[in-house]
Amino acid sequence: MSTLPRDFESRDDLIAAYREAFADLVGRDDHVADFEGGRDHAQRRLDDVNPAKYGKTRNYLDGDVTRLGPFLRHGVLTLSETRDAVLEKLQEQNSRAEKLINELAWRDYWRRVLADIGEGVHDNREDWKTGLDDADYELDMPDDVLNADTGNDFVDGSVTELYETGYLHNQQRMKLAAYVVHWRRVHWHAGAQWMLGHLLDGDLASNHLSWQWVASTFGSKPYIFNQENLQKWMGDRFTGDSDDGPSPFRGSYDELNERLFA
Repeated sequence: MSTLPRDFESRDDLIAAYREAFADLVGRDDHVADFEGGRDHAQRRLDDVNPAKYGKTRNYLDGDVTRLGPFLRHGVLTLSETRDAVLEKLQEQNSRAEKLINELAWRDYWRRVLADIGEGVHDNREDWKTGLDDADYELDMPDDVLNADTGNDFVDGSVTELYETGYLHNQQRMKLAAYVVHWRRVHWHAGAQWMLGHLLDGDLASNHLSWQWVASTFGSKPYIFNQENLQKWMGDRFTGDSDDGPSPFRGSYDELNERLFA
């Protein structure tokens, strides 16, 4: 088995070499994200992290997120060194920004669960809490979602962003997963496998177990959202409306629960 080259004169040379090495994948998707990897770039991003702003704004689409995910996923940064760097910043800023430490702890937790269950990550960890079961959910992703052609600006915009950048804000990931599983009745595993294949920071443990949390097979209840929640975190970027009518996310949580679940 040949070893792939690792030293290149430029980013363009790297892209050309890997396009040749993975020609079968290029035939399906030839897009290259703008995100730059490498230890130096990772260290600069870590140095720029502001834990206080992260803690206050992370849930907003334009919030001060770290974008450290790909480096943590591929081992360019370790969880422990990231934790230590954040703790040092916390002391300097004397702020209440423990949220970033909590998120690192969640990533560690997902990894430990995966180490314990192994291939079981592909199976329901618990029963559904939706009043439904596996037989009620489609096993394949809908073509209109895959093609970003549902007519819903939030869904199509998020899918397009995923394809073009290899990244989605956490609020988009949760809400897109909820739409796929609860509004479209698609099995969480189909959605998890699809999203994992496009994320630069795609981590089997965090991705699949989070989809299960949304679905309710690894949590106490299904995760859903309504129009007010969408607009709170997305701002003016997405209306949630569809070409064929008003937003499917409109209504109170009681109304949505009655509409979506048995």
